[in-house]
Amino acid sequence: MDDKYIVITNNKFSEPMSKKEAINLVKDYDNKGIVGYIVSEEEAKRIKDPSNFNEPKWE
Repeated sequence: MDDKYIVITNNKFSEPMSKKEAINLVKDYDNKGIVGYIVSEEEAKRIKDPSNFNEPKWE
């Protein structure tokens, strides 16, 4: 079974995809000035909605 990943932006979840596809999508979003985060499909199911995602704080 292949692991699937979801990209989270401010207002939506992507469709499940491979890790490589998720990385490429985040890079594409970054080039457009959009912040995206990669989480596992399982984690996305737990979060349920992008508004429930706690954005990481880098200190």
